[in-house]
Amino acid sequence: MRQTFHVLFVCMGNICRSPTAEGVFRHLVRDAGLQDRIRTDSAGTHDYHVGAPPDERSCHHASMRGYDLADLRARQVQPLDFERFDLICAMDWDNLALLEEDCPPQHRHKLKRLMEFAPEGIGDVVPDPYYGGDRGFETVLDHVESACVGLLQHIRGKLNLRNV
Repeated sequence: MRQTFHVLFVCMGNICRSPTAEGVFRHLVRDAGLQDRIRTDSAGTHDYHVGAPPDERSCHHASMRGYDLADLRARQVQPLDFERFDLICAMDWDNLALLEEDCPPQHRHKLKRLMEFAPEGIGDVVPDPYYGGDRGFETVLDHVESACVGLLQHIRGKLNLRNV
């Protein structure tokens, strides 16, 4: 039986950073031909935007780089997520802390910051672009793209897959 790896990306409202990360990562997964082995989702620590599509600025900037976020809808992290996902990637320290508060002890090893998978020197968090301008959304994409490459490499190792 082939193992499937499940990744959840988490930010505060699930309309900017985490859907961008999900869109970028699923694009990389699809390009690698691993969509049957790696599943993605995103969620927010808060319920501000449940059911809403990603922020139009996130969609616009993502589409300029070839990523499609149109089918994504915001949801809040649920207790079952801690059990069903193999890795839960928070976009920043605050959301990581909120996840740690809610996560059962036996699943805390699954909690990481997405930027732990990025090359050194880029930053330790994906900055929130919500109240800023266009540059903030480009920065999110820069950070997420760098981290998602490392994340895919990490998961390939977990699934014992060669880089093909």
